[in-house]
Amino acid sequence: MPAPKAKVPPQAAGKKAAVEPQQKKETKTQAKASEKPVSAAPPKSAVKPSDVSKKAAKPRQQIKAKGAKKKKLNLKFTIDSTHPCEDGIMDIDSFEEFLRKRIKVNNRLNNFGSSVGLEKSKSKLILSSDIPFSKRYLKYLTKKYLKKNSLRDWLRVVADSKESYQLRYFNINNEEEEEK
Repeated sequence: MPAPKAKVPPQAAGKKAAVEPQQKKETKTQAKASEKPVSAAPPKSAVKPSDVSKKAAKPRQQIKAKGAKKKKLNLKFTIDSTHPCEDGIMDIDSFEEFLRKRIKVNNRLNNFGSSVGLEKSKSKLILSSDIPFSKRYLKYLTKKYLKKNSLRDWLRVVADSKESYQLRYFNINNEEEEEK
């Protein structure tokens, strides 16, 4: 016994008929695309002669030899604390000791070795380094020392040149004169 055919409602039959013409349109566009010859070379407008010359004109990077030595760094930073030391507010020896204990070299404390040195001359501290060292780190440690000794309210750290800091008093006298 043959299988009975399923009856399709009239609305569904209309949908199938509507779908078939769209499929035929797609096949016609595909056929038109297949009729066009495919060329291996890009169109003339895509590659300009000026582009070719720009690519060839780029300078080549120099290759360094393996045995080439890098420039040795000689950094020198100074911290001038003459004003607070003359007034007796701050002790330069305790400041030097603080820096010796707190400065990290290669992420380790007390690792100065021959690469970093700290010297004292009168009321100035001179830090010399053969490895990269941040001047900002020195300022951070100076501020930390001032805060520890309750001097941060009266002293500030100012860069007076590219390689040095100076400890100065806040200008409290000028503010009092302005208020009167």
